[in-house]
Amino acid sequence: MRSEQLGETLLPKRLALPIFASDPLSSVAYATQEILLVLTLGGLAYLHFTPWIAAAVVSLMTVVVLSYRQVVHAYPSGGGSYEVASANLGPSAGLVVAASLLVDYVMTVAVSVASGVDNIISAVPALVDYRVLMALVFVALLAAMNLRGVRESGNTFAAPTYLFVGGVLIMVGTGLFRYLVGDAPVAETAAYGIEPDPADANLAGLALVMLVLRAFSSGCTALTGVEAISNGVPAFRKPKSQNAAATMAAMGIIAITMFVGVTTLAIVAKVHIVEDPCRLTGLTDCGSYTQRTVIAQLAASVFGGENSFGFYFIQAATALVLILAANTAFNGFPLLASILAQHRYLPRQLHNRGDRLAFSNGILALAVVAGLLLWAFKANVTNLIHLYILGVFTSFTLSQTGMVRHWNRELRTETDRSLRRRHQMARVVNSVGAVITGLVLVIVLATKFTQGAWLAVLAAIVLWVMMRGIRRHYDATAAELAVTDPRSEMVPPSRVLAIVLVSTIHKPTLRALAYARAFRPDRLEALTVAVDRDAATALQRQWEDYGIQVPLKVLDSPYREITGSVLEYVRSIRRDSPRDVVAVFIPEYVVGHWWENLLHNQSALWLKSRLLFTPGVMVTSVPWQLTSSARADHPAARAPGSVRRGEPTTTRKSDDVSTHR
Repeated sequence: MRSEQLGETLLPKRLALPIFASDPLSSVAYATQEILLVLTLGGLAYLHFTPWIAAAVVSLMTVVVLSYRQVVHAYPSGGGSYEVASANLGPSAGLVVAASLLVDYVMTVAVSVASGVDNIISAVPALVDYRVLMALVFVALLAAMNLRGVRESGNTFAAPTYLFVGGVLIMVGTGLFRYLVGDAPVAETAAYGIEPDPADANLAGLALVMLVLRAFSSGCTALTGVEAISNGVPAFRKPKSQNAAATMAAMGIIAITMFVGVTTLAIVAKVHIVEDPCRLTGLTDCGSYTQRTVIAQLAASVFGGENSFGFYFIQAATALVLILAANTAFNGFPLLASILAQHRYLPRQLHNRGDRLAFSNGILALAVVAGLLLWAFKANVTNLIHLYILGVFTSFTLSQTGMVRHWNRELRTETDRSLRRRHQMARVVNSVGAVITGLVLVIVLATKFTQGAWLAVLAAIVLWVMMRGIRRHYDATAAELAVTDPRSEMVPPSRVLAIVLVSTIHKPTLRALAYARAFRPDRLEALTVAVDRDAATALQRQWEDYGIQVPLKVLDSPYREITGSVLEYVRSIRRDSPRDVVAVFIPEYVVGHWWENLLHNQSALWLKSRLLFTPGVMVTSVPWQLTSSARADHPAARAPGSVRRGEPTTTRKSDDVSTHR
């Protein structure tokens, strides 16, 4: 796609919702399950806390959605939490948010794909041995689809997301209707008791509070991805802020409705789920029992068993949307990485757009890291979930704190009464959001740190340090390359001394000599290293026989070392005449097959790499194409984003293109 077509990729709300909100919408498939998994550690006695924990999660989601609507209006350029924290709390706080979000995006892909694979296995238990392979294949497919572009991926992912939402709402409505008419659905595990975990049996006091807090922090996975819309405002059609805010409101209403419905139905159907099936009392053979997910148990109980159409529809839609929920990260991660690269905190290649105007390098980087994580943790949701949501609540807290400062600054200069009232109300919303998300961050950190969240903390710290180091490098490079006096930088050298490296007399050597002559240097000479005295003598004799009108200098090398001898000779010229420039011409073969590179050019490659570090030396490769290179078909390399630059600089007015500059 041409750069001028960027405006054609902008999204209407109906496509933006499945692209940017598939993660929070799909999280209802496992958020309730994570609450139940923690509460059942103490047996059935603590399941009565489920409604209260769900109510707390719903209240938190409401506050966060309202808070991020303020962010969308105040900072529509697409930086989201990172931009808010950087502008109001300083660059270091902004980098904390960025590092946390990048880690969380990777976790979103890993957890969503692993959870989707779990639901596939719930429908087809025979696939349990292929869990990791399926997860890696799905990550590769997601990356491939996103490389096609944002709009194309939106068209692909819209239907599954809407089918999932419709299916869950129908399931919840049907189940609750049956409950109201006296025919309540009953889960397949309702008849099983739960043996309490010895460490969590008979809890009281602080231990009970910690169990409830752990369940609450696990249920907060329902909030993951809420901030993605604030990062993707530039991808919306005009008016961008209004459309993004409306999409966020729709996402919040749908996600809350689904979460409340699934949790209520799980309580009605008496779903029992544990990490270890052998803790289910009344189960005859726990070793061969494959425990179904909460969604799978609810679908079977509502629609009449595991062979019903409704069951397979819900399982297929859930598995598909959970896998596609990773698309939220595939849109958020590359966009945030592009902004960070533009601000010189990440390699500049991440700011490049590929053939389809997607941030291809960011997509590939996310796929590789998430794939490694799935492989390392064997695509196990329970193990991965402990690393999750810590980063997102860090960004929540800092962004809401930054928004409070933003409104304080606005109120100091605003004189219009109606606008002041609006700003004051927005400040209240963001203040409440900062306090609540800060408390949740403390809870999540306290309850999940020793269970594996420390890995996410460590990854964010390493990423923060790395980004600071990259910025220092770019700043130092820019300062070193900055032009202070153009005249002094353009002073020509006193002389140009040209050297052609010679190993034997053949066509590439003669071409290099002719090419060096065309530059009309002040002095031209050929240089060879006498590793073998007889061969060097024969070369000198052949040189004279051919009548080559270029002096040949022979360097003696009793220890058979070529590179060191050439380097020392070139440096000696520079020492004698510091204002002279030495131009070294190296004949090289161009071959048609990769294995031929192993047979040629090794000495030239090593020499070139060493000469490039020598000040005042210019290195020129003079290619000679062998026959194999002419026969080989070498299409232009088109690695995603490899030779392209970030934002298009030329746009049509009708395209309504926003950039991050």
